[in-house]
Amino acid sequence: MTREVGRHEGLDQRAVLLAAGLADLAVSTVGTAVGTVRGLLRRSDAAELAADAEHDLMARGRLALDRYATAPPAHLEILARHALTRRAAEDV
Repeated sequence: MTREVGRHEGLDQRAVLLAAGLADLAVSTVGTAVGTVRGLLRRSDAAELAADAEHDLMARGRLALDRYATAPPAHLEILARHALTRRAAEDV
């Protein structure tokens, strides 16, 4: 019985440590991001950087839409095209 209580305390302690580690990681990441944004705002070419970032994001958006929005060709359609190609090659 003492062993079960120790196990539960260990799980609780692990959960608390994991939550504290995640919180520390989030705080440090946000702090780094804020520092980066402040540095970018101080630059004299901030407008150019923003325009470049906009173009890059638009290009990434186009790529993502092209990747996920278009449906791949039907499997049977591909097989039919291969069969037609083989027949045309055999007839020649």
